[in-house]
Formats: sequence, C-alpha cells, structure tokens
Amino acid sequence: MKRTHLPLNGLRVLDAAARHLSFTRAADELAVTPAAVGQQIRALEDTLGAVLFRRTTKGLELTPEGEAGLGALREGFLQFEEAVRAIQAGQTSKHLTIAAPRDVQAKWLMPRLNELAAADPDLRFALVAADVPPDFTEANLDLAILWGEGPGELEGEAIESDGMVTVAAPGEVPDLAIGWPGCIAEDGRAPLQVADAGLALDAAAARLGRATVPELVARGDIASGRVIVIGEPRASRRGYWLAAPTPQWRQKKVKALVEALAS
Repeated sequence: MKRTHLPLNGLRVLDAAARHLSFTRAADELAVTPAAVGQQIRALEDTLGAVLFRRTTKGLELTPEGEAGLGALREGFLQFEEAVRAIQAGQTSKHLTIAAPRDVQAKWLMPRLNELAAADPDLRFALVAADVPPDFTEANLDLAILWGEGPGELEGEAIESDGMVTVAAPGEVPDLAIGWPGCIAEDGRAPLQVADAGLALDAAAARLGRATVPELVARGDIASGRVIVIGEPRASRRGYWLAAPTPQWRQKKVKALVEALAS
C-alpha cells in the first residue's frame, strides 16, 4: 500500500482499541463516540481485508490478524512522535538566517543583532546578501528584509522609519547630488552614482555631496554626527519590510525576531 493511501486515522483507532480492548474506552481517549470508533474499525477491516476484533463472552478480543501488526504499528507511532518533536524543536532553535541588502546589514541590522545577542548569548545569526526576494527554500532562510512598497506575496511587517532624508557631512559640502538605484537625482545626471544607499551615505560623509537615502539606513550615522540632515524627512511609498513565507512567518523564533527588529 502506498504511503499516501495509508489509513492513518483508522490505524490510530486500532491502536487505542487494542490497548483498551474496549471501543468505549478508546472513544473516551480519542474524544469521539463509541459508534465512531466502531465505524473506523469496520472501514479499516474493509481496507485491509482482515477481521481485527471479535466479541466473546469475556468481551472484546483481538484476532491473530489484528494482533500481528500491533508491534510495528506502535513503533511507527513512536517514530511519528519523534518526528513531531524534531520539527517543533526547530521553532525554538536559537539559529536564524536572515537575508538583507548589504547596506541595510551594515548600517542597521548588525547593530540591532548585536543588541539581541548581548541580551541572549545563545542566539546565532547567519546573514545572506539579497536585494530582491530570495529563494527561502534554497537558502534555508528564516526572514528577509526587502525594499519596496510592501512584502509582495510574502507575509510581512514594515520597519518603522521617517521615510527618506537628505544628508551631508557637517560643514561646507559641494551642492552636488549623489545618486543610487533607489533614488536617482531629479535630472537623472547625478555627478556621482553609487551602488546602494549605504555607499551614497558614505560618499556624503566623505564630503562628496548630498545623498537622499532611507532614514533607516542613515539613522546610526545621524545619531553619531557623522552626517547631518538637510531639510525635513520626506514620506516615501517605499520602505523596508521584514518578510517571509507563511510557514516561516508563523514560527515562534521568527515571530520573536520580527517583534524585536520592528520595535
């Protein structure tokens, strides 16, 4: 019989009825009616082509056919229990793999992870560079940080920020725009083009001009005084999102990480 055709519900009822030698007590254990237990046993007997129980003056008895498979059946259920425990153990694991753009890793994520690791020394993190939604299965990821207007087809939560800010080094700096793929200069001809917001921020700190970048990426450099904000922050339809497919998103360890990073 193929695995996909195994009558697992009926086998579970067989195990309970065989241990109690009573449909009533088996029904109590399984939280169903005795009639439902009897129906499951009859259906299982039809599927297997064998009589599993007989009634005698002493009560319910297993037939030789019913008794023959009990050892392997109970061993199988023990293996199922071990498999469930192994799967659930992964939810409480202290190992988390996160995909994020390199600039977000360096400017925002690593300092946050350092704080989390200081609070819980058993935490272990692995970081993967990714600027687009990654393949969670291939990379064995738990969570991703994505730039955009939403999480797309993934579950997600926005990371709170003040949108976009224009920054420059303190003091006199050239009135030149620094462009990057997420925020090109208005005329499309920024004197300096770099690969991402983090490099744009570093270029601004090196007094090469002014960069408009996500406030989240610039937050640490602003706080340290490495750069200053010019003008007011501007709202943006795009932002950074914590995202994952539904199975990963529902894991306890991922929920805890999302709560810590989004706060």
